[in-house]
Parts: sequence; C-alpha cells; structure tokens
Amino acid sequence: MVTPTVGLLVNPVAGRGRGASYGERARRRLVDDGYEVLDLSGADAGATESLAAAAIADHQVDVLVVVGGDGMVHLGVNLVAGTGTPLAIVAAGTGNDNARALGLPLRDPEAAAVLVGAGSLRRLGVGRARATHGGTPHYFLGVLGGGFDSVVTQRAQRMRWPRGPRRYDLAVLLELPRFRPIPYVVTVDDRRLETEAMLVAVGNGPAFGGGMRICPDARYDDGVLEVCLVHAVSIPRFLRIYPSVFRGTHVRQPEVEMLRGRHIRLEASGVVSQADGEPFLSLPLDIDVAQQALTVVASEGDMSHLPNQF
Repeated sequence: MVTPTVGLLVNPVAGRGRGASYGERARRRLVDDGYEVLDLSGADAGATESLAAAAIADHQVDVLVVVGGDGMVHLGVNLVAGTGTPLAIVAAGTGNDNARALGLPLRDPEAAAVLVGAGSLRRLGVGRARATHGGTPHYFLGVLGGGFDSVVTQRAQRMRWPRGPRRYDLAVLLELPRFRPIPYVVTVDDRRLETEAMLVAVGNGPAFGGGMRICPDARYDDGVLEVCLVHAVSIPRFLRIYPSVFRGTHVRQPEVEMLRGRHIRLEASGVVSQADGEPFLSLPLDIDVAQQALTVVASEGDMSHLPNQF
C-alpha cells in the first residue's frame, strides 16, 4: 500500500508566533498517523507558493495542509481550487473566521491534523473574482470587501501593536475620521444600484475581521453570494452600528442593505479590495461562485474518509 503524502504549508508568525509550534505539532501528529509529510515552505511567500503549486500540479501530494490564519487559508484555496486536491486547515491565526465557520478545531493542531485521517471530505463553492475586462480568476473562501474594510485591513497589516483582533478595532478608529463614502455601482444579477457607501462586502462565507458576521446568511455550499452594503452614514452613527456586526444584527439597521445573487459586478474608482483579510484585486470586479471547486477536510459529513480517496 502506498503511503499517502501530505504537503505542509506553515505561516510561522501566525497567531502571535503560534504558527511555528502548531506546524511542528501537526507534522508530528501526521507522521505518527502514518503519513509522509512534504514540507513546502520556501525562503519567502513567493517561493512557498511556487513550491506548493508545483507539488500539486505534479501530483506529489494527496492533501495540502495549511497552518495559520485566514491568510494561509486564502493561499491554500488559490492553490487547490479546481485541482481536486483536498485542503486541510490547522487554525493558528487570531481571527480564524473560515475555520470557525466550518466547525474546525481552533488552536488545537493535533485535533485538526487527526481529521486528515478521521474526518470527511466536503465539497464547497469558492468566490471567484476577475477584472471586468477579463483576466485570470482569483479565489476567496469567505468575504471579499471593497471600501472602508479594505482600508482598515491595509492599516492593520502595517501595525505592530496591539496583537490579535483588537488591532483591527484600533485601525477602525484611526481610519474612520479621514474616510469618505465611496460612489459605487453594484450589479446583483439583473439589478443595478448606484449609491454612496462606506463599504460593500460580498460573502461566500459569513465572517471576516476576527468575528464580524458581515454576511451572516452566506453559505459556502449554496452557489449564492450575499452582498452587504453599508450606505453613507455619519461617524457617530457608524460607531453605533459597528458593534452589532459581531452578532450579525447590523442587517436590521436602515443604513444596511442586504442582497443575494449569483453574479455580482462591483464598480468603484481607486479601490483595492480585500479577500479573506488579504489585499486582493482592484475594482471593478466581476464575482461569482465556482461551485464545488474546493474539497476541504471537515470534522463531519456524509462523504468517504480520506484514506479511501488516496
């Protein structure tokens, strides 16, 4: 019997430095469970991505395991989407929005690694975005945002203090006084809407930013995208609405409009989007769902266990 091979990608600085230790603990668990582990970590992010892409294309790995936060999940999704190679997630970040929404173990690398053998395979759709004039598609698992959220994401990534989700909250307070509502054109299927808004978020999954349930009814497997528009509001009003996004109750506010559709066009000038908490593509963008393009290792489900799939 051929020993299944696991490709391992680790972000060593994820979760205030937990990534390195979590990666080693996951590796030991996988080896103990009888897997051959191929370390795909390169000298930098670009080299790591190239190594992993080559290993997947050459069928050197049977499953790709990523250790880190939503940024590593984002990288893993873009590496395996459409390839049939399953993705396993060892959550080691501060937000872990996608791992949490998928019901995966949080900050327990051994439990996450055990699922490679004891879990099930689950087929999901992924958000697919490309420039409106065509070009290569790029993927996201959870939420794509263009507006205040992407400005805050960029600010938070430049900050060294505080660590954890509170860094995002501080970035909100620092960026809000200088932010001005953005003119958007948003097309959802056949409906076209022109508005000024604080942000527009497109959700394949429900959450971003370390627990913000911006698109609370979004589902990874229904082929539909949920769109959240926060229309132009004053700073005091925005600050009153902001805490409710962690409960998903912001959708009840009159300044918040929720839409659903299969094909989204998001247009604005000078806006760089974020996806899964990572800087992404510049608007305008066409966005849809690549249905069943991603296979993930899940804690439960009705599909065959992984060893039978190798």
